[in-house]
Amino acid sequence: MPPPRKQGTALRQRLAELRGPEVPPKALDARALAALAANPGCERRALLDGAGVNKAVLADALGSPSAFGQSQFAFMRGNAFEAKVKADGGAELLRLTHERLDPGAEPPVSASVPDLTAVGPEGRAARTALALRDATDAGGWALLDHPMLALDVAGTPAFLEPDAVVVHPDGSWSVVEIKSFPMLDGSADPAKVGAAARQSAVYVLALEEVAARLGGETRKGLPAPEVRHRVLLVCPKDFTNLPTAAAVDIRKQRAVTRRQLTRLTRIEEIADALPEGTCFATDLPQERLTTAVEALTASYAPECLAACELAFHCRARSRTEGAVTSLGRATRAELGGLTTVDDVLAAAHGRAGDPDDPAVAALRRAAELRTEALAVAGAPRGAAAVRPSAPAAPAAPETAGVPGSAPEGVPCR
Repeated sequence: MPPPRKQGTALRQRLAELRGPEVPPKALDARALAALAANPGCERRALLDGAGVNKAVLADALGSPSAFGQSQFAFMRGNAFEAKVKADGGAELLRLTHERLDPGAEPPVSASVPDLTAVGPEGRAARTALALRDATDAGGWALLDHPMLALDVAGTPAFLEPDAVVVHPDGSWSVVEIKSFPMLDGSADPAKVGAAARQSAVYVLALEEVAARLGGETRKGLPAPEVRHRVLLVCPKDFTNLPTAAAVDIRKQRAVTRRQLTRLTRIEEIADALPEGTCFATDLPQERLTTAVEALTASYAPECLAACELAFHCRARSRTEGAVTSLGRATRAELGGLTTVDDVLAAAHGRAGDPDDPAVAALRRAAELRTEALAVAGAPRGAAAVRPSAPAAPAAPETAGVPGSAPEGVPCR
């Protein structure tokens, strides 16, 4: 079976120079890949993740320490719950898989749990592929505990480790994601479920690459194995430590993640565009490290605060430059070619901008409405407000009704 694609020697050496010759690479996991796919225009994150730079340590060295990450208590609680779910050879996990994903199959009375031990991530990925092939050909239930999968990302392989992969009797494969947040009355926090779905979509894409390689072999005329697009999300039930599960359809997340990862610029191209001598070793002086980081184009948005260790540093730079992306991607999309706050204010007050541009026209109309509202709010008590001939505007300021917010002489309503 052909192995997953490997980095070229020259690229590995270049990334090691960027990371620092004595600094070991930080593995790129599915959580980071899902966040990267959600912001494919950020070359800064793409290269730093591809080079294996520890962004949390880098943020500390830059003077913008990150609060991003999982607490030690949550980490230990998650590990304890996962161990409980996988106890007794994964009997409870397989029962939930049968119940939620494949009730028509025969019950998993016994299942194979292959040994996936190997040397290095490449060896573990090859061992996982062999175990998947053997379990598929055997035609029974099989549980792969923490398999290693490889996914090509912008020209470099990322090695991923899902919680589990189940092989069904019909030869299909399912991803299992185990989380420690509770499922109350059969439902869980939508934001956390969405994050788990995006993470699972990365695992499904990696499994599909393994299935495609298996399909290219001579497997007694059998087609490539099917990777199911409904994953099993296992969580604690209510306020107990008992496991329950739900099937989550991740076809939308898979399509979006694949499209976004395809859009990523190749790591070689980003690295080649950097100035000679650029290095992100965290023992360098802060000024040199800041210059190196700023040589990479960033695409900051408020969502980065929950997904990237460098978010505080990028936010400060974005605010200093007056970039409208600091207000959110939705706002940025509405403003079209206006990329800074100064551009927006100039367009709103008629000092710049094309009047035929819908964004400029909307800003100027909003400025007119604001002026009218403030004029009405500032009228003397009992005086009739003189309204301009433009369409009627709201007669009260946006702070009306809030105690202490009305201007002097205007009663609160």
